[in-house]
Amino acid sequence: MRVSPLLDQKDSASFDAPELFLQSVPRTIVHRAAVSEVLATGLRRVGEDHFQVGVQWPRSHSYYGRVAGRWHDPMLLAESIRQALLVIAHQEYEVPMGHKFLSSSLDYRIEPRGARLTERPAHILLDIRCRNIKRRGRTIGAMDLEVDCVRDGELVGSGAISAQCVPEAAYRRLRGERAGNEPVLPVPDSVIPRLVGRTSAFDVVLGVTNMDRVWTLRYDHDHPVLFDHPVDHVPGMVLMEAARQSALAVLGEADGLIVACDSAYQKYVEFDSACLVTATPRPATGTGPRAVSVSFNQGGATAATCEVQILAV
Repeated sequence: MRVSPLLDQKDSASFDAPELFLQSVPRTIVHRAAVSEVLATGLRRVGEDHFQVGVQWPRSHSYYGRVAGRWHDPMLLAESIRQALLVIAHQEYEVPMGHKFLSSSLDYRIEPRGARLTERPAHILLDIRCRNIKRRGRTIGAMDLEVDCVRDGELVGSGAISAQCVPEAAYRRLRGERAGNEPVLPVPDSVIPRLVGRTSAFDVVLGVTNMDRVWTLRYDHDHPVLFDHPVDHVPGMVLMEAARQSALAVLGEADGLIVACDSAYQKYVEFDSACLVTATPRPATGTGPRAVSVSFNQGGATAATCEVQILAV
């Protein structure tokens, strides 16, 4: 993941943009069924392939809620980056609605002060440069986004996402007989919710196994946030949540703050067979965040990996 910021600290004062936080963008632009799941609030062009997207983090969220009563859930930054990609692609690069977006990676990093809770929702400015753009006529077929995260004029984080944009017909050919798949497996028993920072089994995405530091991926397609709309494979945000929960479990830090996550997706995680989640903690290197490597294995092959950093609280 890129760690050097694009934004020079001395320029941060110029990033005050209240007009970007007046209202949510239309939910269809960020591929959400529920208006309540829309974080993006505005877009402006800064220069060639350079944009700013406003997002608002609510003081409380039905799934990505408060962490230890002190912080916004940093996973909101991951979702904000995902939504920013869609806003820019549709509104600036004329990617038609109905195209599918296939992400190969999604990374973020945030300073704890950037996730602090206050008496108001957090207004987050994402300063974004689009790289490696593959153009297809008037629109695009793929691009990478490099993101700086600014809050109250201060650089507090960064991130990146890489994605392809494909027409629906091409996506159906790509998916073949799995196009339109729906979950068919029974939902396995969950781990104890409090071990992974949850209060309800409905929100737990790890199922119990008889193996140490290994779980089965668990999901309920009726979940209103994780499965906001019908999909034919397990969404990447579900995998990132499973990486977070497995890291909290293996470290014994149920209230830990996930200050960084670098995710890579090699294959679709399909609905028709079990997926094993394996967490391997890295050796501690001082008093800072603990690193955990998480892999997702399905059908004998690695489908995705996440490198997670958890700050104990």
